[in-house]
Order: sequence, then C-alpha cells, then structure tokens
Amino acid sequence: MRRSAARKVSVVALAAAVVSIGAAAPPTPPTAPPTTPPAKTPVAVGHGGAVASVDADASAAGIEVLRNGGNAVDAAVATAAALGVTEPYSAGIGGGGYFVHYDARTRTVHTVDGRETAPRSADASLFLENGTPVPFAEAVTSGLGVGTPGTPATWDTALEEWGSRPLGELLKPAERLAEHGFTVDDTFRSQTAANEARFRDFPASAELFLPDGRLPVVGSVIRNPDLARTYKELGRKGAGALYEGALARDIVDTVRNPPVDEDATRVVRPGDLTKHDLRAYETVRREPAKVSYRGLNVYGMPPSSSGGTSVGEALNILERTDLADASPERYLHRFIEASRIAFADRGRWVGDPAFEDVPTAGLLSQRFADSRECLIKDDAVLTSPLAPGDPRRPERCGSAGAAAPTTYEGENTTHLTTADKWGNVVAYTLTIEQTGGSGITVPGRGFLLNNELTDFSFRPADPAVHDPNLPGPGKRPRSSISPTIVLDHHGRPVLALGSPGGATIITTVLQTLTGHLDRGLPLVDAIAAPRASQRNQPTTELEPALWNSPLRQRLEAVGHEFRLNQEIGAATGVQRLPDGRWLAAAEKQRRGGGSAMVVRPSR
Repeated sequence: MRRSAARKVSVVALAAAVVSIGAAAPPTPPTAPPTTPPAKTPVAVGHGGAVASVDADASAAGIEVLRNGGNAVDAAVATAAALGVTEPYSAGIGGGGYFVHYDARTRTVHTVDGRETAPRSADASLFLENGTPVPFAEAVTSGLGVGTPGTPATWDTALEEWGSRPLGELLKPAERLAEHGFTVDDTFRSQTAANEARFRDFPASAELFLPDGRLPVVGSVIRNPDLARTYKELGRKGAGALYEGALARDIVDTVRNPPVDEDATRVVRPGDLTKHDLRAYETVRREPAKVSYRGLNVYGMPPSSSGGTSVGEALNILERTDLADASPERYLHRFIEASRIAFADRGRWVGDPAFEDVPTAGLLSQRFADSRECLIKDDAVLTSPLAPGDPRRPERCGSAGAAAPTTYEGENTTHLTTADKWGNVVAYTLTIEQTGGSGITVPGRGFLLNNELTDFSFRPADPAVHDPNLPGPGKRPRSSISPTIVLDHHGRPVLALGSPGGATIITTVLQTLTGHLDRGLPLVDAIAAPRASQRNQPTTELEPALWNSPLRQRLEAVGHEFRLNQEIGAATGVQRLPDGRWLAAAEKQRRGGGSAMVVRPSR
C-alpha cells in the first residue's frame, strides 16, 4: 500500500473486507450484454448527494455508491475508476491527479497531490539530446515521457483519510463496466481516430482500441477484460499492488522496453523508470491555496499545481472591478488581462515546492494582486510575453526580470465533482496528460501509461529567466489542474468545480466562477458559456460563439488579437442550494455533453 508523505497507511482491515466482499458475489460472466447507459443530462437537482462527470456510466457508478451509503470520497473513487474504463484516453490508473476534499464535520478543506513524478535518474537534460530538445511528439509517444503513476496512491490516501468503504467494493462498478463493455460514442471514436496511427504501433493498444484492426463504430461495444482483471487485483491486494509486485514489474518493463510493433517506423525512446521509483512514490497532503472573493472563500490546489495560485491571483486582481455591472466587452477585457498577468507570474514562480522556493503566500496575497492590477487599462491591451512581478517584494506595476513565453501544455484530462447527504464535497481532476497519454498500453493490463513528464519545460523558454519547471529526480512537473471548492463565510459549501484542458483549465475555472458569482449565470449556464483563454501569449483563444460575435470586433478595436479554438475545457460542478438540495451541473455540448446526476431527483 502506498503512503501519504504525511501519514503511513495500513491495509490489513481493508484487505480482509475486500476478500469477504469478493467472495460473497459470484462474478458475472464476461459475455453478459452491456447495460444501456443512462441518458446524459447537464443538470440535476435533488437530495442524497450528487455526481457530475463527462460520462453517464461513470456518474452512475458514483451514484450507486452514494445510494449504498458511501460518502463523497467513496463516490469520487468509484467515478474515477469508471472513467478509467470509458474515458481511457483522458484518465486511468496509469496517470495521476489532484484531489480536493471538503469535510462537512470540521468545515475544512484538504488536498492530496497525486501528481506523477520523474524517475530518480532524471535531471534538467531529460528531454535534451546533444543539447537539443527531443521533438515534442517523439517525447509524448515514448517511455521517456512516462512518470510514476499517482492515481491509485491518491485513492489510497483519500480513502484512508476520509473514505467509508474499502477499495475493492468501490472498484466493482468499474470492474463490471470493463467486463461487459460500454457503448462507443462520437467523442470516443474521434479521439480514437486522432490516435489511430500511434495505437497501431503498439500491439496492446491496437488490440484494445482498434478491434479487428479498425476504428470502433459508434454504437458498438468496447470491452476491456484486462482492465477488469487489473481492477480485481487492486481490489483484492490494495492500491499498493501497482507499486510493488507483478503489476509494478509490468509497468517498468513497458516503460524501459516499449512493446513496439515490428512494422512500426516511428522512433519510440525507452524511459528510465525503475521498480525503486514505484516503491518510493508518495502522495503529498498539502494546505490548500485560499483567497477571499466577494465575501466567499475560494480553495484550490497549491503547487505542484499552478491552478490554485493562478486562479486565486486572477480573482484577487478582479476583486476591485465591478464585473456584475460591467459591459460584456469590459468584463471579457478584464478577465483576459487578469489571466495574462497570472500566467506571467505562474511561469516565473511555480514549480514543485520540493525543488523550488515557491512564494505561494505571496502569489495569493491581495497586496501582490493590487500591485499587478494597476497594469490593466480599459483602453489598451498588455503585450505578451508579459514580465512577471515579484510576490516577495510587491511594487506597484513593478516587474521581476525579463519576460519569457509560456511553455506548451497538452489540453486533456477529465474532472469529476461529488457531494453526499452529509455535506461532504470532492473536486477531483485526473489525467494521463495528452489525449491517449503515451499511446502505450501495458500488455495484459488494459490501461494506457501517461506522458506527464512532457509537462516539464524541455529547456528554459529564455535562458536569462529562471524556469522553475525543469525536470529533476523525483520531481513533479508543473500542472494547471484547478479543482476548486467555494465556501461561504460560515464555512459551508457554495459550489465546487473543475475542468480538463491543460493550461486552459485555469481560464475555464476562472471564467466559470466569475460567470456564476459575478454575472449571475446559473451554474450550468456558466459552464456552457462560450470561452476565452489568455495564457500570456500574443493571441487570446476564442471558442466559435465568441469568435463570430460582435464582441470580438469591439475587443480587437482596443488592441486584442485572437485565434480560434473549437473547444476550451469541459467543466463539471456541484452547488449547494439554499434549501439544502444539491445541484449537479455538466457540459451541455462540449465533448458530447456531460452527465449530472443526484441520488433522489426533485423538481
């Protein structure tokens, strides 16, 4: 079993419980037909708890756990495991993530850093060959980009600290889903098509995701018996089985000797992950990032993620602007400029705090935000790359050295949000990085490995500017993951949300928060609203509805430059209504729409 860095975990009692549960119910034959997936709906209201995710089967797994007496943490683990079946290109036990939990009994927020780590042999030259960066696509599809997975250890830590059910019980819905299969939709087929060439180079990936050598047909069924057996093994032995023993050996062998088809033409570099790297992996319990906004307390994920500090800094910058009564163009202008500034500061200061002196408190201080807010003018646009400020010694409109461009970050992952009848809440974002991760499936195990180490800077964007996100031994690459929980001044939950989307996660969460809290949009409409994303780059990305809007021309007249992005983020959230009911909200259209469910629906 894995250990949290803050606390050692024991599994004897859990293992005994799992064995008895496993013995009580005979396995359903794998030939049993798949159940018809529940219909997707973007909003649900009711009692007893709530789950929101991108997938109806996964949300249903979480609701099943809540109906059987489990809490929000139990439901989050069950939902995440099911997403590993139905959203295997976004998440799974071969990846990692960040877990934010609200404890209703103590009215406190806690976080678990389950980010993947680099091998102990890694250094700043991990992605350099003869001083030149490895081509990004070659780094992605390789063993070189695979970090030590953190997802099973995250489940372990969360269940030990706040869960009420053993892991084996919580994996049962996902295990059934893997055995019996799920129905292919347009999103799954299109994501498979985008990865088809990569998958064909790895026999285990081709066999799983390209049945009979072809793209899966919409409406067909995908089964994953290897993953069902892997989940069964984790349920029987505990999450630690991924970090020691046969499964750990299979992961290490796959990374160090990628099983490439004999006819493949691409270069697939091996990685240097070892059994020691897996044995040594630990999650980290961290104090959440926290800011006050409009009389509410906003909690997020601190470094190694940049999500909590960047969302928090941008909210602090926007605190002094009346966004509720602002015109649409002034609102978007201020939102874009606050995002630009937060990303400039993120690039200079945020990395793994075990390796970098990250001034988290300074980045989250209102004093620092005020020193940066003065840069924003209503009749002009800031120029990117923008120089960072210095949160250690804030100076009005001051900077701390030269500007550096924002480095590239992939745009995938998945997010889920859960709540229970006791008032506990979880916002959990998990990932294998790029859509399809490394493209490499562990043979006989049914899951893809991540390419998370490509979130490191391959080399500094500017040699004259310190880059806190270079690789290092056991280091966590910087993330933009932003699971967020908002409490009122009494410490009671108001809402929780998060999103996939790489670096666009930060702007998605920020825009959804301000859309709901400032602009008064219902949560489901704030999630659905057309998005903009500025990440300290010369151009701001716009979704089609904004791209084709008169707002674009009015903002261009001020000096903004834009480019089109067909889809930004895919958020989910839950909200506590004044009458005590839960509202679950998900996407209406992005990624085929999301799935919001409650235990006992009401009108």
